[in-house]
Amino acid sequence: MGIVKISDELHEEIRDASAVMARSINAQAEFWIKIGMLAEFYPDLTYAQLTRKLLASAELPLTRLRAETRAEAV
Repeated sequence: MGIVKISDELHEEIRDASAVMARSINAQAEFWIKIGMLAEFYPDLTYAQLTRKLLASAELPLTRLRAETRAEAV
């Protein structure tokens, strides 16, 4: 676990979203980070498809995503 410094404004956005989504502030930030990472790897997928992909896996193994990306490029 590490510390990530973010702006006060973004922290407030995360706090507000976490209250609406019934997540802790850390869980909300982690969710947004994971969705953002998936969106960069799969730019053609919709938000619904990205969330299904995230829910289908217990973790977000970056090495697996890198391997898939390389295989698609070939």
